[in-house]
Amino acid sequence: MKHQFAAALFSTVLLAGAGAASGGEQTVKLSVAMWCASCPYMVQRSLERVEGVADVAVSYEDQSVTVTFDDQRTDVAALTEATAEIGFPATLVSE
Repeated sequence: MKHQFAAALFSTVLLAGAGAASGGEQTVKLSVAMWCASCPYMVQRSLERVEGVADVAVSYEDQSVTVTFDDQRTDVAALTEATAEIGFPATLVSE
């Protein structure tokens, strides 16, 4: 039993290390139409729940959100899907 646990732990550490070495951090800007004071909060929360998202900065004034994420764990499609699911369709502005 101890050997199985040790093997599993070793594999996990190896995989985590490999992901960190090959993964890349990417930052994108999305355009999102927001119309009330709670919209930025809801958009931010939906994106923070996407696995691999490291940082979310919402600008109500610019009607945009800047998202930093691990491109080995998620992608732009998952980000726009997350906002669309709560009623805020987003489009990619820049990478």
